[in-house]
Amino acid sequence: MPVAAPTLAEDNKAVIRRLFEEVWNKGNFALIDEIVAPNFTNHDPATPDLGRGPEAYRQLATRYRMAFPDLHFTIEEVVAEGDKVAVRYTSRGTHQSELSGIAATGKQVTVTGTFISRLANGQVEESWVNWDALGLLQQLGAVPAIG
Repeated sequence: MPVAAPTLAEDNKAVIRRLFEEVWNKGNFALIDEIVAPNFTNHDPATPDLGRGPEAYRQLATRYRMAFPDLHFTIEEVVAEGDKVAVRYTSRGTHQSELSGIAATGKQVTVTGTFISRLANGQVEESWVNWDALGLLQQLGAVPAIG
């Protein structure tokens, strides 16, 4: 029986998996130029706007990997349709350097989130990110826990 060719959705899922595994988990920032489009735009209400394109994405990844050098994302679920890929993830890391004015705490944190990307020609052109920023701040002791 012949093997079916990968679909656009499957190819796009593979790109996003590489982004999480290689860039975020391993710190391979050289890959950003291959995966992130020159016109990339990030929509994340919990993160400052760092601009557009691969350099902005590199700054974003550097910001969090410096604060959490052991940062690791576990992809819990990936769904793709057409040019969009949605990921539900859990990230873990140890706060070892300043982040947004919060001095290193040495605390281990766990944060969940979702990441939806639109891809074209094998590159991420746009992302919408929603993650538990309040939970992160509570775990770091910067904001008191509710209740």
